Amino acid sequence: MTDDTDTSLRLNELEAHIAHQDSTIDDLNQVILEQWNEIKALNEKLARLDAKVQTIEQTAEANEAQDPPPPHY
Repeated sequence: MTDDTDTSLRLNELEAHIAHQDSTIDDLNQVILEQWNEIKALNEKLARLDAKVQTIEQTAEANEAQDPPPPHY
């Protein structure tokens, strides 16, 4: 009877351990999904900022080309 009790206790401990691991995996999966969404949003924002910088650079270059050279003394 002791063997059955020990086996049952060990089985219960294993089931509890697996349930805890499943919970941890679910928590980690949720964190990964949140991080992925944040990375996606940051990449989109970076692309918009890059486009703005390129526009500003092109405008600055065009303005420099239109400005007359300064007088030399």
